[in-house]
Order: sequence, then C-alpha cells, then structure tokens
Amino acid sequence: MPWWIRKTIAWVLLGSPALYAAYLIATNDLGANPLETLTDHTGQWTLRFLLLGLLITPLRQLTGWVSLIRYRRLIGLFAAFYATTHMALWLFIDQQLDWRLLLEDVLDRPYITLGFMGWLLLLPLVATSTKGMIKKLGASWRKLHRAVYIIPVLGVVHYTMSLKADFSLPILYAVILALLLSFRVWMRQAR
Repeated sequence: MPWWIRKTIAWVLLGSPALYAAYLIATNDLGANPLETLTDHTGQWTLRFLLLGLLITPLRQLTGWVSLIRYRRLIGLFAAFYATTHMALWLFIDQQLDWRLLLEDVLDRPYITLGFMGWLLLLPLVATSTKGMIKKLGASWRKLHRAVYIIPVLGVVHYTMSLKADFSLPILYAVILALLLSFRVWMRQAR
C-alpha cells in the first residue's frame, strides 16, 4: 500500500474523534451538560493519543516494524490538537476569558494547574516537531522531547483529580502508562 494512502488513513483515524464531536454538536446530542461532554471527550482523546504515541517505540522494538515510527509525530500532533481544544473549551467557554477567574482556577484547583502545566509542556514539542527544528536543535531536541514522558503523568493525575467518583478509566490509563514507562526503563537497563 502506498505511503500516502497509509498516511491518509492515519489522518482519518486520528481525526475521527473530532469528527464525532462535530457530529454530536450538529445533532445537538451532547447530553445535559454539553460543555462537560466536550471537555471530557477532548481530554480523554488527549490522554489516549499521548499513550498511543508512547506505545510506538515498544511496538517497534518488539515487532521490528520500523515504519511505525513514521506515525509517532502525527499522533503527537493530534494529541496536542485535542489538548489545545480541551484547553480552549475551558479558557473560552467555561471561563469566558475572564483572566481573574482563570488565575483563581489555576491557583485554587490543583488539577487545573497540572492540566495547564501539561498543556504548556506540549507547546514547545509541537513547535519543534518539524524536520528543520530537529536538525537545528540536534541533540538538544531529544532532551526537550523527553517532556513527553512527564506530560501523560500530569494528564493522568489531572484527570484523576477532576473526578468525584468512578476512577476506573484513570486507573486504566495509569496502568498503561506505568507499563509503557517501565518498558523504557527495562530496555535502557538491558543495553
């Protein structure tokens, strides 16, 4: 299968949660609290794509499927897209760009602070994800992009702290994240 077809399929798959959200908006099927539904949807997909991005290296190492690496940047960019959408919902709709309320929320609610920190850490990764920036930054690029290990940790804690009940999904995400990070530690020690 030609590369452009595989890339198109990847774009469609990674964009399908956004298309589904657009469908829910168009059909007015967001439930009793539309903002909460959309915020949860974008937050969930942010975490899922962050974890999927971390899964690429172990899958590549275990299967020898080298071409998987081609998808890691795209997955990361979609994770950033969903994170930014999640952030924009909070910023523009929930807080209505009231800077006093925003600052209070960040300072008074630790889970907001952690989510905001995770989003801020994503921004330089997106800005330096081009081939030109990789070349320009050299070895510093790899150091900068190690933040990708911290961001899902912040995301899982942010999600867990935002809930009042039913912690099953954050626990599942935490277990997957722990396995992915443990694999990296194990591989590093095995070298």
